[in-house]
Order: sequence, then C-alpha cells, then structure tokens
Amino acid sequence: MTPSAAGALGRKGPPDPGLSGSSALQPDVSSLPDLQFRINQMQSSRLDSRRLPTVPALAKILPGGGLQSGGSYAVRNSATLAMALLAGPSATGAWCSVVGLPEFSVEAAEEFGINLERLILVPDPGAQWLTVTAALVDVVSVVLTRSPAHLAPSDTARLKSRLRQRGAVLITQGTWQQCDSTLSIAESAWEGLGAGTGHLRTRRMKITATNPAGRLRHTYVGLTDLQRSPWQASGAGAAGERSPTPHDGGALFQPALKKSS
Repeated sequence: MTPSAAGALGRKGPPDPGLSGSSALQPDVSSLPDLQFRINQMQSSRLDSRRLPTVPALAKILPGGGLQSGGSYAVRNSATLAMALLAGPSATGAWCSVVGLPEFSVEAAEEFGINLERLILVPDPGAQWLTVTAALVDVVSVVLTRSPAHLAPSDTARLKSRLRQRGAVLITQGTWQQCDSTLSIAESAWEGLGAGTGHLRTRRMKITATNPAGRLRHTYVGLTDLQRSPWQASGAGAAGERSPTPHDGGALFQPALKKSS
C-alpha cells in the first residue's frame, strides 16, 4: 500500500499533500519558485537555529548534538541510519527531499516517523542530478541522496557552497568529500532466533560517527531507538525538547555484537 502523502517533484506548481509520490515524474526545475513559496508558508521555521535536532540515539555522537545548518553528512552502509537522520528534522516540521534513491520506501519512512506530507521524492533525476539537488537545497531543509559515481570536485565545491548559503543539510548514502561526519553501523546483532525456533525480535547496533580529523564517536542502540518511539510521542516537536534515549549502551550491548558484513 502506497501512502498518499509524499510529494513528487516534476509537476507544475507546489506539492499537493493529497498526491501520491511513490512514482515521481521527470524533474521540472521550473516549478521550484512555486514550491519554495508553498514550503515557506507551511514550514514553521527555515533553519533559524544553527542545528536541526535529530533522534536522541544519534544526537550523542554528532558534533553539537544535531545536524549542522549548511553541513553535509555521509551514511556508508545503512538505509536505516539515513532514515533516522531524516526523522528528527521531519518531526519538527522541516521539509525533506530524497533524490536518486528509487529503492527508498515511504512505508519504512513512515515507521521512522518521517512526515510524508512534507517529503519530496525524486527517484531518478538522471543526468540532472546536480541541477535537481542544488535546486532542492534552495527550498527544503534536508536533502537525502546518493551522489553520482564520478562527480567533479568543482561540482562538489559549488554544492557545498550552496548548502552554506541556504542553510540546508545534505545527507548522502555512500562517500562524500569533506563531510562534517560519516556515520556507519560498525557492529550488529539480531535477537530472537534459537536453533531452528523463534523469530527475530530486536536488533542491536554499534553506530560510529567519524569527523574529518578522524576522531570517532560511537553509541550502542536498539533498532526501536531509531524508529518512531516515545521521544516523538511525548512531544519532541520542537528543537531541544528531546526525551532521553531508552538504552545507553554499556554491558547490555557490548558482549554479543559482531561486525556487519
């Protein structure tokens, strides 16, 4: 079942919360001025603060405890982490966009608490990836994407400059030059299966964040710490109003984790 909330770039005019967005049309950047006007009306605040909040489980390992306005982040091996990074800003009313990720699941995004009515999908921008991504940086708060395999350093520099000017945040799946932090799942273990019996119940992970200088931070979390959880239900709709993370690592997680493949 496809939710009818996610918007799709490619239609003339602003996104309609009633339109289905799982299959976007070919991007039409001429619609961006109208889109920007609509988003500015609906979004309670463009990045007024220097940081956007994220889920508490990740805030403890990110510099400053959130996503830096104008910053860029890389997620190496996990769609789960990418969605978790979107969930925090989305919960505060920020508009987000997903570009060049045709496998992105809106059903899974909803489980993470991402607001589908303020999510713009461009599954396949084709050769217009840079143009579409730069245009969306002008009108949304967070862009999640996968960059082309061969992107000229000059194009990367121009996009980073655009991020700083507009105060938006870029999250890339894979590598990204000189990003503020690179997140990955270093270790992972599922629980619930016995010797041919039982069913998967929980997943425990060791998540690392590495800054450009090579300094590494890590935290131990359960999958439910990253998904829709009490931190949202209890009113984490405003920056700074976060409930504590249910798990804080320690001996509960450390012994049984194994490196992810």
